[in-house]
Amino acid sequence: MKADARWDIKLGGSVYHHVPNARLRRWIKTGKIKVGEAVVCLADSSDWRKLEDMDDLRPLIKLQATASKKRKRSLSAEKAGPGRKRIQSILLIDDEKDLCALLGNALSSRGFQMEYAHTRGEALKCLAGRRPDLILLDLSLPDGDGLALLSHLRKTRPAPAVIITTAFGSEEVRSEAEKLGASGFLDKPYDEEDVIRKIRKIGIPDGQWGPRGAETGG
Repeated sequence: MKADARWDIKLGGSVYHHVPNARLRRWIKTGKIKVGEAVVCLADSSDWRKLEDMDDLRPLIKLQATASKKRKRSLSAEKAGPGRKRIQSILLIDDEKDLCALLGNALSSRGFQMEYAHTRGEALKCLAGRRPDLILLDLSLPDGDGLALLSHLRKTRPAPAVIITTAFGSEEVRSEAEKLGASGFLDKPYDEEDVIRKIRKIGIPDGQWGPRGAETGG
């Protein structure tokens, strides 16, 4: 396989086009793409195949299986560090319903309380009812820009912790999100272990959150 090859990847309900060979291999090695969850083909071809059927990728799949066993032994959602509040509830704002279902089921199995919003409007309704401990916010929403929603969220008091998720985030977008107060970034595709690693890094200081059900504004 040529080092400069590019791939199309079907993952859940999404298709990622012209992914560099090095990035695909990194995603497999780190477990962002798993056996049974994705099919791939060389960019602009129609020969879609399962990961395990690709001879060039099999060594990486074996490495993934070994690394996954090690990560499962070491990762836990129980601790967020000394003097920091444990994150129990997560609001996932993303219009990719398949992604929400896959990630939500995985995080629920670890004890997190999950809520979902697929549009900006749905997100505001969720936040008017109660506050999650953490928000995962996709930048591309069908009824509004994710950065605009982030700006709104950071003006609320107390402001929630927000992790931005994106498949195509440029350095300019990341810089703008940081200025607006984003707590971190997750590059798509990601899985529950990526989320937990971010949780461990950011945590939430005790006392940051006000009463549940406080108004968020419109």
